[in-house]
Amino acid sequence: METIILGWYVMVHTGSVVLLTAFGSLQFLGTLAAPMFGVLGDRVGARFMLCTMRAIYATLAALLMLLAFTDVLGPGWVFLVAGLNGIFRPNDLVMRNSLIGETIPPGELMGAVGMSRATMDSARVGGALAGAGLSTLLGLPATYLFVTVFYLAGLALTLGVARRPPVADPSAAARGGRPARARATAAPRSRWGELKDGLTHVLTTPRLLAPMWLAFLINLTAYPASSGLLPYVARTVYHVDATGLGWLVASFSLGGLLASVTMVTTGGWRRPERATLVYTAVWYALLLGFGHLRSVAPALLLLLAAGFAQNVAMISMTATLLSAAGDRFRGRVMGVRTLAVYGLPLGLMGSGALIDRIGYPLTISVSAAVGLLFTLLIGLKWRASMWQRGRVVPA
Repeated sequence: METIILGWYVMVHTGSVVLLTAFGSLQFLGTLAAPMFGVLGDRVGARFMLCTMRAIYATLAALLMLLAFTDVLGPGWVFLVAGLNGIFRPNDLVMRNSLIGETIPPGELMGAVGMSRATMDSARVGGALAGAGLSTLLGLPATYLFVTVFYLAGLALTLGVARRPPVADPSAAARGGRPARARATAAPRSRWGELKDGLTHVLTTPRLLAPMWLAFLINLTAYPASSGLLPYVARTVYHVDATGLGWLVASFSLGGLLASVTMVTTGGWRRPERATLVYTAVWYALLLGFGHLRSVAPALLLLLAAGFAQNVAMISMTATLLSAAGDRFRGRVMGVRTLAVYGLPLGLMGSGALIDRIGYPLTISVSAAVGLLFTLLIGLKWRASMWQRGRVVPA
């Protein structure tokens, strides 16, 4: 809801696709710190981290609400708050996925990730329609009152998540052969040491490294077209208002919701690594068509299909990473996974610059073609891990 409201605000008040992509990019500043968030999650628990972040979201939303009610709000304030939010928001998914890994048996990961994505996508569908409708009917100040209340409700619900004891030294399992007294008195690894261990684990494990490269590619070339650029597409290409933008976002999210429900009810693909590759390629093919549409009705249908393909790929990728990471590195691996999201601000800024030079259709075509090519190359280079490997089911 909030991203749609502010994205439309920036597009209307500046009229610049470059500034719109800059606004979108600021929301992902925290991707650079994602591995360290993973380390903190391993140490103090995902519940504490989630509660802290949700309190920050509510505070920043309340600040924007006050600025809007006092007629002080301008694009500069929106960019500032987007940057502050962006330090924390990209790491929200790190903590939620870590909670899944902490509480769900390996054989049930696919269904659990699908259920988590279903709740997220249903909120996006409702938020897209509600945000667009409320901002049109009530204006920005009153709409942000609703946003602040929703964040506070999210914080209250997160406080109900079960606690777990902090982990003083996640690498202690590696020293399992040492006497208990020695382990108790040994100095804990530094956070930087734990971070280095996590990065080394990802770089030396093909089953983790290949999805990480694919995640970076997707954020660089696919997500800009199907998320960050939609306010520009709605206003400039389809000539619709904020409500039309809400329908575009809701269509993509509804496709993701249908995919999540399908994955939950069917248990997902037997080979999640292969599903990640196949549905990523389908997503790129759909984006090639989306970039050349000039009417909103077929665009809604194509975004629905793209959202479905996107979520099957992402659920399969997350299940693969959680399964391969193991208990010791789970938070750090998901932190590195979020680090790959840094491709999104790079892709947004690059797309904004290219649209000004070569136009929107050609920009989307180039991005989708490059993404499809490198998806095939990743599948070929790591085919032993991404294509030939079967689903591992615990005994």
